[in-house]
Amino acid sequence: MSREAVLSNQEGMTSFRYGDYNIRFRTPSILKQYTEIKEWDNGYLVVMADYEGIGVTEEYIDLLPILNNLYLNPKTFLKDIHSVKIGNYEC
Repeated sequence: MSREAVLSNQEGMTSFRYGDYNIRFRTPSILKQYTEIKEWDNGYLVVMADYEGIGVTEEYIDLLPILNNLYLNPKTFLKDIHSVKIGNYEC
């Protein structure tokens, strides 16, 4: 299995895919796309995001509370993910 997860967005939803999981969560409808992954730190992402009317800005995504709400053990789920890349905007 790849050790790389994929972050993408479409129509107000962000998708974080890894293995057989596709974790989706709401994002502002003005988010056009993620443009860069600046940092991956075991469940915490620093990304550049392009927003309609705002432009490119730095954003922070914390997956830990999302995983906990889905009853997924963050330590187990995240242990093999070594990097995250931007995907083809398909949730």
